[in-house]
Amino acid sequence: MCRPSRNPSRAAGGGARATVRPMASTGQAPDDDRRRVGRPARINRQMIAEAAHTRGLDGLTLRDVADELGVSIAALYHHVSSKDDLLRLAAEYSAARVPLPVDRDQHWAVWLYEWARYNRRVFVAQPGLLVAYLDGAISPQVVADNVEAILGLLVRQGFSVRDAHEAYETVVSCAVGTAVMALRERQAAALFAPGPDGTPAVFAGHDLLGRLAGEIAAQGRVPFHARVCTVLRGVVTGRGEDWPPIRALLDEAHGGDVPAP
Repeated sequence: MCRPSRNPSRAAGGGARATVRPMASTGQAPDDDRRRVGRPARINRQMIAEAAHTRGLDGLTLRDVADELGVSIAALYHHVSSKDDLLRLAAEYSAARVPLPVDRDQHWAVWLYEWARYNRRVFVAQPGLLVAYLDGAISPQVVADNVEAILGLLVRQGFSVRDAHEAYETVVSCAVGTAVMALRERQAAALFAPGPDGTPAVFAGHDLLGRLAGEIAAQGRVPFHARVCTVLRGVVTGRGEDWPPIRALLDEAHGGDVPAP
């Protein structure tokens, strides 16, 4: 690029020498414009992930993250290739920040129960993370260490690797399913508001659903703890172990766990 020549002329009136700015090269914005779209901040993928986590994954957009960082969307594209890449980066960062259950060499059923409770709590608290999980935005490499740890305790307590993985998947499927139901009901709360007779209007003309809604309103839903225990009892029975002492351990682990909505 050619260097701009000096301008020896003085401003009208004999004042100081006039300042001549170099012209921007083709495609380059003037200094003032560059500052307006994000200078002097420098960003990287870590900062983008942190900003996305701060905003929350639910309905996250490139504009949200750009605004959080005070940069342009174009600046983000130097570090993320697409919105999908952004969501994947944000999901993996958010997932890594959630405290995990600790391996204390507890009974295998308690270990699985704690993982089920962990999954449900995380997904209900962060619906966007659940969407990312279901869409496969969290790569297998990110969860590999967690799954290795889960399988490790079960194998130490007599499971084969295959049986350990099947038990884990069964329990976590229960947790994810209850999280999905909780979120759907939260989003449709107005739709399911009870009418004058106590039955949601959406169930008008559906006798069994109307009766079900009435019973749920009167008695509440089956607590999450009870649902997981039902699943775990199947695993215990399949292994030929005695259920009552294990149920006692699970009740102790349950503590102040919040029932499923």
